[in-house]
Amino acid sequence: MSSIIQLLPDHVANQIAAGEVVQRPASVVKELLENAVDAKATDIKLIIKDAGKALIQVIDNGVGMSVTDARLCFERHATSKIRQAEDLFSIHTKGFRGEALASIAAIAHVEMKTKQDQEELGNHIIIEGSKFVSQEPAVLPKGTSFAVKNLFYNIPARRNFLKSDTVEFRHVLDEFQRVALAHPNIYFTMYHNGSEMFNLPNSNLRQRIVTIFSGKTNEKLVPIQEHTDILSIQGFVGKPEFAKKNRAEQFFFVNDRYIRSNYLHHAVMNAYEGLLPNGAQPSYFIYLNVPPHTIDINIHPTKTEIKFDDEQALYAILRSAIKHSLGQFNVVPILDFDRDPNLDTPYDYQNKSAEYPTVQVDRTFNPFSDEKPTHSNSSGSTSSSFKKVDTTQNWESLYVGLKQDTFEIDNFSIENDEVTASFFDEKEEEQVAKHTYQIQKKYIVSPIKSGMVIINQNRAHQRVLYEQLLTNMTVQQASSQQLLFPLQVSFSVNELKIISELQPALETIGFVFSWESEELNILGIPSNTTESEVKLVLEQLVSDLQDGIPDSSFSQNDTIAKSMAKSLAVKTGMYLTEKEQENLVNNLFACKEPNVSPFQKPTFITMRVEDIDKRFTL
Repeated sequence: MSSIIQLLPDHVANQIAAGEVVQRPASVVKELLENAVDAKATDIKLIIKDAGKALIQVIDNGVGMSVTDARLCFERHATSKIRQAEDLFSIHTKGFRGEALASIAAIAHVEMKTKQDQEELGNHIIIEGSKFVSQEPAVLPKGTSFAVKNLFYNIPARRNFLKSDTVEFRHVLDEFQRVALAHPNIYFTMYHNGSEMFNLPNSNLRQRIVTIFSGKTNEKLVPIQEHTDILSIQGFVGKPEFAKKNRAEQFFFVNDRYIRSNYLHHAVMNAYEGLLPNGAQPSYFIYLNVPPHTIDINIHPTKTEIKFDDEQALYAILRSAIKHSLGQFNVVPILDFDRDPNLDTPYDYQNKSAEYPTVQVDRTFNPFSDEKPTHSNSSGSTSSSFKKVDTTQNWESLYVGLKQDTFEIDNFSIENDEVTASFFDEKEEEQVAKHTYQIQKKYIVSPIKSGMVIINQNRAHQRVLYEQLLTNMTVQQASSQQLLFPLQVSFSVNELKIISELQPALETIGFVFSWESEELNILGIPSNTTESEVKLVLEQLVSDLQDGIPDSSFSQNDTIAKSMAKSLAVKTGMYLTEKEQENLVNNLFACKEPNVSPFQKPTFITMRVEDIDKRFTL
């Protein structure tokens, strides 16, 4: 029988490897930026077009490569980072497996220009689909320039799986921010379609965070720092009052490498226990430095997950460091049982002397005298006079006419309180029953002929708001209440971009915006929204659209209506008056689809009398 196992050609193997390394344009951005950092660059420029689909170019002023290295770097498993297997456990650099450039060259047009400082000429290499088109010397500045064009040009099936430019650009932005946050000592600039998106000069860690996430971020940050034999922790955490609905501003870095760790995230949330409302997420920028031999960074293809030797110790130290910082900077309320606040002197009276009261006595006053006495002050001068009123004279006249049923004033007949009638008799008042009842501030019970209906107040209100919002978006006649003073809400660059793309749809439901460099001025809000709810509504909307904005207008409107209905609906635990309960029930059954919420969950259940009777049968 003939052999059926055969070796794959190099170009096929490279394309298969590219499926693991290069998932989208953001993957290329990550690899090229990390290579520039490993090249000891101090100035890195990122240029992209069409969200990276047409062009991804990274220019650095690093050490460059020789002629041999420039050709060899595109071979599979060619790397300068490791020499033997033991080196995998002492990694100090970003890339180390030697697969990135070979995989990128297999699925794109790559143009590389590189030059070392001591060389007079550099190298210009052009590769298309793993095939070297040309390699020639050229006059170049120090450093390396990688230009990746037409990504997935030879794999159209992979290119069809890419999302819209908005979604892909957001992923590119995330990768750029992660590398820039990990290296505040490097000058980063980013350009998209010819316009400058970021200009980040080398600075300290706090300034880099503030520059990326707008100027309002500075007042949110609380520094943390802890040094132990196991690890060193530094960075910043956000104050509880600035917590958001999404996890957009949460970053872990281990040895200057961005990672994801649900275990360490749980430690952070544990430190904030009791300080955050339900569903809120704090911001944090935490940098961990651990010995390289205590971690394994080669357990995930994208190297965003790391295995620690002693996770429990890291958990406890991180949790304690955050709690200590929150208490040290008076973010957490502190109780002092030895201090009595009632004994504190008000600020207005700290430097004032006590004023003693004076007593004034009129020794000539006689309460039984019919004469008009005079009241004199302490100096003897008469300041005022008063006359003793005889309160006992004609006192019987005060009670005249009180026992009469009616008395007339200017021809108007007014009934006495004693004969005021009631709208219902006492027996009838006892028989009048309420139409709805609220149970546990969560469910509304309404009796019907066949039994009763139990309504989930949160889901029911979501359905009502959802259909109202969709109607307003379709008809475009939503009412808007103009604000006397505009609301200023701060968002990151990425969040502002999402809101700007949704601006036409948001204006159809009553929002009115004006833009500044890093802030959003809200001039008008929907009539069913309060000022305190605006920021929560927009944050929830941005959180729901982190994975991408739908292309069609109907899908956009549907997503916005669902998000706002979830934010504005009455929550579990909210007391509703009888009138509010009745309005909610009536509005629910006036909807087109009252049976389910916008998220396809039941809004009410019906219990028949027969079902209740069965519960009482033995």
